[in-house]
Amino acid sequence: MALPPLTPQYVLGLAALLVLAVDAIAPTTRKNGLLAGITTLAGVTSAGVAAWFLASGAGRTTLFDGAFAVDASTSFFTVVFGCVAALVAVASYDYVRDEPHRAAYYALILLATAGMSVMAAANSLVTGFLAIELVSLPAYALVAYLKRDAGSAEAGLKYFLVGALSSAILVYGISLVYAATGVFGFDALATAVQRTEHATVLGAGVVMLIGGFAFKTASVPFHFWAPEAYEGAPAPISAFLSSASKAAGFVLAFRVFLLAFPLAAFEGLGIPWTLVFVVLAVATMTLGNVAAATQTNVKRMLAYSSIGHAGYVLIGLAALSGPASSDVAVVGASFAHLFVYGFTNTGAFLVVALVERWGVGQTFDDYAGLGRSAPVASAVLAVLLFSLAGLPVGGGFWTKYALFLGAVQSGLWWLAAVGVVNSALSLFYYSRLVKAVWVDDPGETGVARERPAGIYAAVVAAAVVTVALLVAPDVVFSWADAAASALVSA
Repeated sequence: MALPPLTPQYVLGLAALLVLAVDAIAPTTRKNGLLAGITTLAGVTSAGVAAWFLASGAGRTTLFDGAFAVDASTSFFTVVFGCVAALVAVASYDYVRDEPHRAAYYALILLATAGMSVMAAANSLVTGFLAIELVSLPAYALVAYLKRDAGSAEAGLKYFLVGALSSAILVYGISLVYAATGVFGFDALATAVQRTEHATVLGAGVVMLIGGFAFKTASVPFHFWAPEAYEGAPAPISAFLSSASKAAGFVLAFRVFLLAFPLAAFEGLGIPWTLVFVVLAVATMTLGNVAAATQTNVKRMLAYSSIGHAGYVLIGLAALSGPASSDVAVVGASFAHLFVYGFTNTGAFLVVALVERWGVGQTFDDYAGLGRSAPVASAVLAVLLFSLAGLPVGGGFWTKYALFLGAVQSGLWWLAAVGVVNSALSLFYYSRLVKAVWVDDPGETGVARERPAGIYAAVVAAAVVTVALLVAPDVVFSWADAAASALVSA
C-alpha cells in the first residue's frame, strides 16, 4: 500500500503530540533521553520517507482541493528539514539536559519542522501564510527558551516584534494580490495575473510578498533581526533557524514566484520581479559579508554570514531570465546550496553550542587555543567554515561554483563576480576564527574536560556529510535538479 503524500508531515506532527503526551503521563520523571530520541527519530523518519519519495520519482500530487501540492521540491526540502531537526535534537540532549520544560522545547522543534515541510507543499498563498505562522510561533518561544537569561528573553521579544511586522506586511501583500486577481491558489494565479486589469495593485502586492519572504530568509532589508535572535537564542536553536527556517522561507518563495507569478506575464505587465531579486542578492551578500568581517562575537559573525548566504541563494531567483534549461540549472544550484548549507551551518552553530557547554566565552579571543584542548571539535569547525567559504573541503565548493556558473549562463556575469568577491571576503573572517582556534595562545578561560556525546555526535555527523558531498555531490545535484524541474516546468 502506498504511503500518503503528506506522510513526513504527519510523522512530525504526531511526534510532537507524542512528546507532549509522554510529558503529561510522567511529568516529574527525568526523560530527556526519551524526548530527544523521539524528536531525532521523527526527524530521521520524515527525511527518510521524503528521500524515498524523491528517489522513486513520484510525480506531483495535489491535495485538499489544490491547497497543497506534493512534488519533488517538497520531498527535497523535507529531507533538509528532517536532517537538521535530527541534528539539533541530538545536540539538544546535552544542551538542555539541566533546563526545565524540555518537553515543550522538543515539541516546539517538531511543530516548527512540520510547519517548514508544510511550507514546502503549499500551493496557495493562504496555506503558505498559515505554514509560515506555524513555523514562526514556535520559533519565537524557542529563541526565548532560556528565560533566566536576559539575552535570550530580549532576543525572543525583538524577534516576535519584527516577525509580527513582517507577517502584517506579508498578509497585506496577499490581500492586494487577491484584490487584483480574485484567487489565492498558485495554479489559478498563474492564469489570473495574465488578464488582470489592476497591474499597479498587483505590483504593490508582489513587493510586499517579497518583503515578507525577505524576513523569513534574513535578507536585506529585513535582516536586522537575525544577529540579535541568533546571539540570544540557545545555540542549537540558532542552528535550527539559520539553516532549516531559512531553507523553508526560500522554498516557499521559489514556489510562489515560479508557480504563481510567471515571469513572462509579469514582464508584459511591466513588473520585472527578477530585477528586485538582483538588487536584493547584491545587497544581501555584500552587507552580510562586510558586517561579518567586522564582528568579534562568533555567534554574530555566523549570523551575518548566514545573511550573506541568503544573498547567494537569491541568485537563483535573480537569474531567471534565460532558457528553461538554464533556469533549471540555476534554481537547482540554489536548492543544492541550501541542502549543503543545512548541514554545514548547522554543524558550525553546534560547535558553538559545544563551546557554550564548556563555559568558554563567545568572542574570537575566547576561542584562542581551542585546538589544543579540543582537537576534534576544532578540526570539524575548520572544515565547516572553509566549506561555507567555498573552498574544496566540503560540498559548499560545488554548490557555489554551480550558482556562479548559473548566473554567468543567464547573462549576469557581473552578479557572479560580486559573489566571488564576497566569497573571498568570507574566507577572511572564517580564517580569523580558524587562526584563533589553532594558532593563537589559549586564553585564561580554558576548556572544560567534559565531552558531551550528543553534541559531539551531531557536529561530527554534520562534518562527515559535508565532506561526503564534496566527494560525491551527484546525488544531491540530481535531486536538486529534479526539485527545480518540478517548479520550473510546472
